[in-house]
Amino acid sequence: MVGEAAAVTSDPPAKKPILVARGDPCSAEMQAYLPEHIQGPGLITDYRHWQIPLGRRFRSLKMWFVFRMYGVRGLQAYIRKHVALSHEFESLVRQDPRFEICTEVILGLVCFRLKGSNELNEALLQRINSAKKIHLVPCRLRDKFVLRFAVCSRTVESTHVQLAWEHIRELASSVLRAEKE
Repeated sequence: MVGEAAAVTSDPPAKKPILVARGDPCSAEMQAYLPEHIQGPGLITDYRHWQIPLGRRFRSLKMWFVFRMYGVRGLQAYIRKHVALSHEFESLVRQDPRFEICTEVILGLVCFRLKGSNELNEALLQRINSAKKIHLVPCRLRDKFVLRFAVCSRTVESTHVQLAWEHIRELASSVLRAEKE
């Protein structure tokens, strides 16, 4: 039986440019994740190669640690809590007539957007992420620019979801005011 070895080094692997092939159906979606101001060789560190290779002996190691930490019932409770928090965020979004939910809420992911143009939503995302209180990741769904809110922190509570929503609402108001001017 051949064993596997993991090499740990203090030097990061060489930065590799992230390429998107022309004609690739995902290229538009990738550009949503990699805006123009950060695209290019040497600007993004690819962290995928900074881990233990998940070969024969390490394939299930990550899940083993999760089960060891939470147990089956604890993991079930953890997932249920995040699903409930994502539905709480969904209900907050639905209460504001300026916003729309774009897809069914699955696990801890809520896809939403301001009703209006893609440019309006891009401006909102830029303000949200530059404020650095929360971080949202966009995607394109049926040619619409969509904001994605993910409940994924171990320590997240309902108060955090409500604070995030208030922050989003305030910034949406400022974006809409700026658009009217």
